[in-house]
Amino acid sequence: MSSIYPKIYTIKNVDKEALEKWYTTLVVGRKLDERAPNYLKQAIGWSYHAPYAGHDGIQFAIGQHFNKETDHLFPYYRDMMTCFSAGLTAEEIILNGISKATDVAGGGRHMSNHFAKPEWNIHNVSSCTGNHDLHAVGVARAMKYYGQKGVSITSHGESSTSEGYVYEAINGASREKLPVIFVLQDNGYGISVPKHMQTANRKAANNFSGFKNLRIIHCNGKDVFDSMNAMAEAKKHVLEVGEPVILQANCVRIESHSNSDRHELYRNEFERNYVREYDPLAKFKRMLLKYNRFTEDELLAIEEQATTIVKDAHKKALKAPDPDPSTIFDFVMPEPYPANKYPDGVHQAEGDKLKLVEAINKTLKEEFRSNPDTFIWGQDVANKEKGGAFNVTKGMQQEFGEKRVFSAPIAEDYIVGTANGMSRFNDKIRIVIEGAEFADYFWPAMEQYVDSSHDYWRSNGQFVPNMTIRLASGGYIGGGLYHSQNIEGALATIPGVRIVYPTFADDAAGLLRTAMRSRGMTVFMEPKALYNSPQAATVVPDDFEVPFGKARIRRKGADVTLITYGNTLIYSLEAAEKLAEEGIDVEVIDLRSIVPLDKETILSSVKKTNKVMVVHEDKVFAGFGSEITSIIMEEAFEFLDAPVKRVGSTYTPVGFNRILEKAILPNAEKIVAAAKELVAF
Repeated sequence: MSSIYPKIYTIKNVDKEALEKWYTTLVVGRKLDERAPNYLKQAIGWSYHAPYAGHDGIQFAIGQHFNKETDHLFPYYRDMMTCFSAGLTAEEIILNGISKATDVAGGGRHMSNHFAKPEWNIHNVSSCTGNHDLHAVGVARAMKYYGQKGVSITSHGESSTSEGYVYEAINGASREKLPVIFVLQDNGYGISVPKHMQTANRKAANNFSGFKNLRIIHCNGKDVFDSMNAMAEAKKHVLEVGEPVILQANCVRIESHSNSDRHELYRNEFERNYVREYDPLAKFKRMLLKYNRFTEDELLAIEEQATTIVKDAHKKALKAPDPDPSTIFDFVMPEPYPANKYPDGVHQAEGDKLKLVEAINKTLKEEFRSNPDTFIWGQDVANKEKGGAFNVTKGMQQEFGEKRVFSAPIAEDYIVGTANGMSRFNDKIRIVIEGAEFADYFWPAMEQYVDSSHDYWRSNGQFVPNMTIRLASGGYIGGGLYHSQNIEGALATIPGVRIVYPTFADDAAGLLRTAMRSRGMTVFMEPKALYNSPQAATVVPDDFEVPFGKARIRRKGADVTLITYGNTLIYSLEAAEKLAEEGIDVEVIDLRSIVPLDKETILSSVKKTNKVMVVHEDKVFAGFGSEITSIIMEEAFEFLDAPVKRVGSTYTPVGFNRILEKAILPNAEKIVAAAKELVAF
């Protein structure tokens, strides 16, 4: 819509040409909505369809007020009319529904009824309803920072407000005064769960009435004109006042939640007939006739034209190609920054040594100076002279300012989700986040982590979050529960994210630099027990780079291959020296990078020594060492003279008392004992 706001939309002051376009849009959309289930019955596709009928007014209004040049739109799975009204064609709607390769949302990679057009800033969002509110807030943060005059619109049902990340998004948007419109399409149900079982308030938006810097608008989402006026007012308020708005639209859901739901099982016949009486399309048609804006024949002609539009779109969509199964590995992860300066990630520099924490801090500052579109936030990262729980970000806010370096609320989902959103604004943006003060506290962010991990694949390469997630990991600090656990094994099961775990200061600097210069997501695990340890201190060359997927042989040997990373590298090197005194020559491989994994270095060493042990801090059972062992057994079994030996933590939590911690975590003594067993096999 034009940025010039009308006085008020009424049946009398909207010209006939506009009303004809409106009615055409509403009728075509409804015909698509009603036709969708037939594709499933005919085994053509559209195996997931969430009918929007009853939401017509508000969805039409959202689309009409969306400006693809200045705004960002985050629709949910029921937003067919929203996207059609915003400009998607009937053919594009059907291509998504039947999952064709030419689907503009994601080439058939995502669930049907998830409409998007990333090139127009109509974003591809996941099925996790409401989680895209965080992305909308993140992109709004970028819009405000870069001075773009537009709004970020996010839409979903009222039941989604029960999700914690919706609360986090609204809380954050109101605190930061961000240009976001949160549209709540209230049809009274969350699938089969009635609204009174979701919230005590009759209107979910009123749960947020105490929030500062937040306006709440209510409208009749079944009425096109009331919805158009409410959207106009919401957008006007955001642009002029600079504060977010919740727009709650009262709707009805005429059909079942989706084609896998049967609403007759929980809605009686009276209610089902009742909601049909409030059909927004029928109401709009009655108004056009009542106020003599159109005749019956004129409306019939528009309806016939709409039928032709849908039929033509159907014919074209059926001829479109299906996705090619050979492309499944495309867009899992983007190509990283090449890091050609040190192709093996090894140097011979001399000079003063830096501690691990100093190397990370120094690299962060250097990259922030190099790229002005770099940002960092997280819990406790920028408060006066403090720079996080371990002072890794010390001095950064003082140098780069509070708009680029700031502390976030204690809300891990918000930290990750808004990073995803902010990176959507421009591909040049690079974001570093402290995902949690300790890696163990990262679990609340896992929903956003999983969602972000497949953004690149799901969108068919149209969007990838460019962010580095820093996590202080591991034990040996007497931290106990939530302060000493390892999570890299669990994270590695999720494709689409690089995971690196340096031990020494130079590797930390080089891998962090490569991560911050790369497109895509990288988890940067930091062995916090070594932050200030002299054992991890090294010389760090200027502009040092370490490529992803390049292991480093820390000690050459001929008898046993020992594969490790993180804290246990220090203990492994110590154990190797003790074993050498007894005539056992151990080759120690420092993985540095878990995903991607340097199989070539591992297998080459196995073929040389014929005996292997894998050492890591995580639990032996289901730890990442299981994957390494499996690879060796599958690809180098013929070279083994003994089973692969694994050393790690016991299958228990890590205890707080140092006596318990020592019994649970691996150490040099345990590694030596295991190596002797292996050699004696």
